[in-house]
Amino acid sequence: MWRNTCKLLSNPNYNHNHNHLKSSYYSSSNFNAVFGWAPSLATHYCSYPSSATSGPLKLGISSHKSDGIRSFSSSSAAGPAVVDHLSPSLASAVQLGRHYTRCYWELSKARLSMLVVATSGTGYVLGSAGSAVDLAGLCWTCAGTMMVASSANSLNQVFEKNNDAKMKRTRLRPLPSRRLTIPHALTWASSVGVAGAAILACKANMLAAGLGVSNLILYAFVYTPLKQIHPVNTWVGAVVGAIPPLLGWAAASGEVSLNSMILPAALYFWQIPHFMALAYLCRSDYAAGGFKMFSLADASGRRTAAVALRNCLYLVPLGFLACDWGVTSSWFCLESSLLTLAISALAFSFYLNRTTQNARRMFHASLLYLPVFMSGLLFHRVSDNQQCISEDSLGRITELEPVVQGRENLKHGNQETNSAIGKQARAPVAYASAAPFPFLPAPSYATS
Repeated sequence: MWRNTCKLLSNPNYNHNHNHLKSSYYSSSNFNAVFGWAPSLATHYCSYPSSATSGPLKLGISSHKSDGIRSFSSSSAAGPAVVDHLSPSLASAVQLGRHYTRCYWELSKARLSMLVVATSGTGYVLGSAGSAVDLAGLCWTCAGTMMVASSANSLNQVFEKNNDAKMKRTRLRPLPSRRLTIPHALTWASSVGVAGAAILACKANMLAAGLGVSNLILYAFVYTPLKQIHPVNTWVGAVVGAIPPLLGWAAASGEVSLNSMILPAALYFWQIPHFMALAYLCRSDYAAGGFKMFSLADASGRRTAAVALRNCLYLVPLGFLACDWGVTSSWFCLESSLLTLAISALAFSFYLNRTTQNARRMFHASLLYLPVFMSGLLFHRVSDNQQCISEDSLGRITELEPVVQGRENLKHGNQETNSAIGKQARAPVAYASAAPFPFLPAPSYATS
């Protein structure tokens, strides 16, 4: 659901030469069939610049950046000096390792996967029983979530290889650019997916592992094909994005409760305006890729903006529910309401004036909304210890009420007795306190 966020912001240069890519990467079919890599590629990377080449080059890569590899060490001044002292075979191994690292990074959509991990980690902290968080459990849960998310994103790219090749934002990915083969990508996706599910099952619990595997299946085998069939894919993708925080909560607490739905609900409703703005900005690209997005059937953009505004308004009650269900303190209500009203105002502006500028503003606001909302949840979260203290204080107040009543009855009884025997005594009229501690104030006496 969030897979195009980072691509849109990075704004890469799309005018690369694909013919050069094909001729450079495929000179040995046998080696490529096994590893998805041609031996001539390593030689190409380690060939040093000739005198005819103008300008300084890094690591022997030709002056025009290859479609397959953007210069790995373009920001490192020490890179060429290090490679110069390496043997050709060692330099080839280094470049090969960097190549695959870059390919796996892009194939896994690592930045998107890290966003998924952040939501899962937030769910884990919120679901922790006490004020202290099990750091080892948190790390294992994040690692398993990262692997499962990487597997799902890799499978998504395998299934959308031909569509990605038609879109400017995605045609430089490892599979459309032929830096990796499909069997290689499937092997990678299967390996990390199984490893991630095993980590969640062994280090967290079976409920968390089940949620992780279910999310992988929903994303790769339901949401991905739906993108080419029906616009309902947007809402299915929102469900996919809402599951990771629930996974984190289940990993910490071992159960799914009502108050665990706050962050998943926020992620579900947040994704709709986020993606509607993105789909409006990239309508031509989605049309070229053959995807059935909601914005493509809405020439004026009015329905797209209305859907975005409506889901922004659905976010308003979540702050009150978080407080009412004991997840956060009352301060979060105010902060969440102000934050939601701000993004709703931008959505309303987009609804009134459907321009690219307003759509981009709402898109950037949605990027800011999520980390601020999650930070507020973490900062104002109420642990079970704090809840127990509050309940204990209320219990003590309740226990004091019969004592106060008994003392009042005793006071009136003493007054009647003193009146009967004709004695003038100063009876105490106030002994009890409403404080949650059994300390009484100094009594005040009635005048005779």
